Amino acid sequence: MSIRVGKTGNEAVAEAMRQINPDVVAAYPITPQTEIVQIFSSFVANGKVDTEFVTVESEHSAMSATVGASAAGARAMTATSANGLAFMWEVVYIAAAMRLPIVMPVVNRALSGPLNIHCDHSDTMGARDSGWIQIFSENAQEAYDNAIQALRIAENSNVLLPVMVTMDGFIISHAMEVMEILEDEKVREFIGEYVPENPLLDVDNPVTIGPIDLQDWNFEHKRQQAEAMRNAKPVILEVAKDYAKLTGREYGLFEEYRMEDAEVAVVVLGSTAGTAKAVVDELRADGVRAGLLKIRVFRPFPAEEIAEALKDVKAVAVMDRSDSFNAVGGPVFGDVRSALYDVENGPRIVDYIYGIGGRDVTPDHIRTVYADLAKIADTGQVENLLTYLGVRE
Repeated sequence: MSIRVGKTGNEAVAEAMRQINPDVVAAYPITPQTEIVQIFSSFVANGKVDTEFVTVESEHSAMSATVGASAAGARAMTATSANGLAFMWEVVYIAAAMRLPIVMPVVNRALSGPLNIHCDHSDTMGARDSGWIQIFSENAQEAYDNAIQALRIAENSNVLLPVMVTMDGFIISHAMEVMEILEDEKVREFIGEYVPENPLLDVDNPVTIGPIDLQDWNFEHKRQQAEAMRNAKPVILEVAKDYAKLTGREYGLFEEYRMEDAEVAVVVLGSTAGTAKAVVDELRADGVRAGLLKIRVFRPFPAEEIAEALKDVKAVAVMDRSDSFNAVGGPVFGDVRSALYDVENGPRIVDYIYGIGGRDVTPDHIRTVYADLAKIADTGQVENLLTYLGVRE
């Protein structure tokens, strides 16, 4: 049976990694992720895992060592944040291109510059087209659950792609919550034994890893990556069903909160969903038909499913915790708006960029968004396609 504990997000993810007991973890510290690998290193030192822990000189080296370990046939993990993820950039793309099932917790933090250590989503949004699956977490419980499910997703033979499991810096990573963890043996049974395909160290079946790949075959290999990302959607749902049987906690590509008859809805990722749910409940008590759609899986992007979920809503606001600097809107807005393009008589849609550099988002901010949506729903007119929410103009 599950065990109720109080843990921060970083502690929860480190605990998941202990239970997974990966063969290799190569890591470098960076705020606000440092605690994950710091705590995990204590598990290594105290003999609670069999992991080979590699202390490297940079995040670029961390991802390089993880790639090497995974290519050799090891179950390999690392963790990072913000500038660390940016420093990994070259090797992040290589990991996906080599179809290595690495799992990497990423604690969301603003990507420099200027230097900032607090939460926004500019780091993982910058890596959204790198070929990694991206799973966002609302709280410590989801971060723990997502980390365990990520192993099964990444290692599925129809997928074989690396996975980022994200959680908001400080808001989740350093805040303690009451949550449930599984017994060690149940986690080990759930993830199963990793049997690598074509490992580099299988000397009886030699393979080439990381060769030059020019115009003769590169296009085909990129097409295979794209197909693997498409294959990931049903696998994510299949793994979620198995996890629900084990824990009673159900996950999908996204969560619909009070959407059954919603006229106005907000689309959001991460910890802000918790605040938005409280606002939705207040508005419902006042007779407003408000709803919320929380995206859990951002890559692969569930376009068809989101379009179906939002097709009957009159007005939709996407809340982006990063800016794409395209002078139109944020990255989540672009994908959601594209998903709704073919919906006949679909909802009006607007974007709100918020929380940049850790700026607080309050219930009042979210009430403002729903008030704006109510006006759009009544008039059918959009005055501001893009709003910077909570900024001093």
